[in-house]
Amino acid sequence: MNKAIKNYKIKTINNISAKGLALIPDNFTFGPDIDEEDAILVRSADMHHYNFSKNIRYIGRAGAGVNNIPVERCSELGIVVAKAPGANANAVKELVASALLMSSRDIIGGIEWAKTLKDDSDAEKEVEAYKKNFAGPEIYGKNLGVIGLGATGKLVASMGLAMGMKVYGVDPFISIQNALTLDSKVKYLEDPKELFKICDYISIHIPLSDATRGYVSAELLENAKKGLRLINIARGGLVDIEALKKALDTGLVSKYVVDFPNAETLKLKNTINIPHLGASTPESEENSAKMIVNQMVDYMNNGNIKNSVNFPDCDMGVCSSVHRITVNHRNIPNMIGQITAVLANRNINIANLLNRHRDKWAYTMIDIDSEVDEALRDQLWNIEGVVRVRLIK
Repeated sequence: MNKAIKNYKIKTINNISAKGLALIPDNFTFGPDIDEEDAILVRSADMHHYNFSKNIRYIGRAGAGVNNIPVERCSELGIVVAKAPGANANAVKELVASALLMSSRDIIGGIEWAKTLKDDSDAEKEVEAYKKNFAGPEIYGKNLGVIGLGATGKLVASMGLAMGMKVYGVDPFISIQNALTLDSKVKYLEDPKELFKICDYISIHIPLSDATRGYVSAELLENAKKGLRLINIARGGLVDIEALKKALDTGLVSKYVVDFPNAETLKLKNTINIPHLGASTPESEENSAKMIVNQMVDYMNNGNIKNSVNFPDCDMGVCSSVHRITVNHRNIPNMIGQITAVLANRNINIANLLNRHRDKWAYTMIDIDSEVDEALRDQLWNIEGVVRVRLIK
């Protein structure tokens, strides 16, 4: 099988930016009506009940979160799930800027009130008399806390510094790379309780998972500096709504800004519900689509994984050997030994090998100097713990 003429079928769900789709090679077929697809490109559609065919090897999420995708089920099927981190970071940062201002000064309330004066001949006098009802503090010199210091959180932190704020950060999952590239003026804290005690504003930028659901808990909110303005442009489930309701009722939290309205948040007092506009810019949608398309093409053609949430990132470039074999498998002892034993029994010489793991899943790439057949694929797939085998070239 020649990689250069392999005709992969790509199903698109939701509206994927045309500029991103334009990067798909001519030998790929793509569109919303594709059947028996090899890969899927999706934005926010709920895929938890999707019937995955045996052909599907890759799901690309044109965005930063993957809570709309059944990641564990995909792992069991050997489907790589990848996202586009940072592609919408600037769009989210800019929405946080507006949230900081809207949570401080009652801009929305003032604008809505001003609309009621359209037939009032004394509108100018009314404005001067009532403007004090919509006053609020400046953000300059205040303390901004940033939870999550990835691509978006770092931009928000830098923006806060540029606006004259004192910025503090916490991150339960901070990477060495993000730690090294964090602005030195951002004071990093180990304990999120300390962040809540000292910050006037807190903006959340961590992914939603079982580990982070309800991260902003009753315990954290009870430690909050009175009058805290809490901004959540990340995911709704990150905040314990019952605990937040109590904090809003007592004034411990003076304002909550959320980009994920639901039946509960729409009833909360002193809450600004934004209709999920965080990544709703043409630039963000284009950046996300371009990133995820490039990653998908590289995986389908070369087996390289980038920005996956279930399998480890691996990159061996373009195969210069006769064949490349990729194996998605559980991260269990002696897996490499079993895989290489199959090759040795067939007198196949290994030119290059790369193995990486991520939690309970692993990925092995092998370049070989021999032609192979489908029987080899079957042999490798029969190893206990293997969930996907590909012969790419």
